[in-house]
Amino acid sequence: MLEVKKVNLAYGQMQVLKEVSLQVREREIVSLIGANSAGKSSMLNAISGLVPISGGEILFERKRIDSLPSHEIIEKGIIQVPEGRRIFPFMTVRENLEMGSYNRRAREKSQESMQRVYELFPRLAERKNQLGESMSGGEQQMLAVGRALMAGPKILMLDEPSLGLAPIVVEMIFQVLQEVNRRGVTLLLVEQNVKESLDVSSRGYVLENGRVVLEGAARDLLENAHLKKAYLGL
Repeated sequence: MLEVKKVNLAYGQMQVLKEVSLQVREREIVSLIGANSAGKSSMLNAISGLVPISGGEILFERKRIDSLPSHEIIEKGIIQVPEGRRIFPFMTVRENLEMGSYNRRAREKSQESMQRVYELFPRLAERKNQLGESMSGGEQQMLAVGRALMAGPKILMLDEPSLGLAPIVVEMIFQVLQEVNRRGVTLLLVEQNVKESLDVSSRGYVLENGRVVLEGAARDLLENAHLKKAYLGL
């Protein structure tokens, strides 16, 4: 469904991604894990068309997208939930969700999509008239995911969805993401929470200093000695 082929990306003289290749198959959950500044967010931003690549190719459904503007990439069904949630603080929950369905493909089904979001996140239905800024961190993360789902994603990319959340909220968020996947949405997760991420994934990639250093089935990565030492403290 998504294929990244030997992608390079630089900010000025700083090389951030170096010959990175990865694949995401339809209906998979794939994790991209690594430490801070490994290049994980840059990879998502490149796929989303937010930053230009300096080499390689990015294909979605077998067609190159690396030269397309971000709004056209959204129309194709590639939707990103950014790190730090970035909701609209002075808009209500409902207004935030409505902002997610502004692309042409999603607009016609916005009411149907909103009901599905409320089913996944009953708390958002309870607080639909509340301002985004007045909600807890966990509720804001629910809202950020819900807003992305309003866009009708074929593939949903999430950047650190567990960041700064209490363990019980993290568990709930990952349960919802698994349900979203069961409903047919492909997921690409960027996470520092290695165990939670790989536990729900079929495959994973480990990014270090802009390069993929490990890849494979999630269960195999969890048993890898390097990953255990570097990311699980074992």
